[in-house]
Amino acid sequence: VLGRWAKGIDIRTVGSGNIGATNALRTVGLWAGIVVLSVDVLKGLIASSAIPRWLLEVTGPGISLACGLAAVLGHTFSCFLRFQGGKGVATTIGVLVGSVPLVAGVTGGVWLAVFAAFRYVSVGSLAAALAIPVAQLALRQPLPEVLLGACLGGLIIARHRSNIQRLLSGAEHRAWSRR
Repeated sequence: VLGRWAKGIDIRTVGSGNIGATNALRTVGLWAGIVVLSVDVLKGLIASSAIPRWLLEVTGPGISLACGLAAVLGHTFSCFLRFQGGKGVATTIGVLVGSVPLVAGVTGGVWLAVFAAFRYVSVGSLAAALAIPVAQLALRQPLPEVLLGACLGGLIIARHRSNIQRLLSGAEHRAWSRR
């Protein structure tokens, strides 16, 4: 929507073809990337923190993670986009902030460290996805919550298969690169 409004383009047809913040940033501009990132994070945050209280009148990390996983699935397989969608990274950030903030901090730190070292957004996202259940296990969270975290991380990894192929072939876009 922002791409059409600002530049008359459908970001699904340019750049990576993804509807997420990274492609919005690269194809439309910084402000669009920030808006898309914010909306996607808020989507996960509301689903994991507000929905359980409002609709289910139940709280707890397990319920929050389950509601958040539903939001990430809706984001990655949007019925409004013929079951296509984003990669779920920003929405997962919101889910983790709303349900298990310490895990969100750990995985955010992993993303930042890996991105700073390699300058690939996708590599940072993949490392953070792997870190979700590892951080949960390290923090001794209950197994059902760890399994939900593993589902969130696994979904991110599955959605990054084209990035993994580009990384292996040397064609992945590096941040601050002219290529």
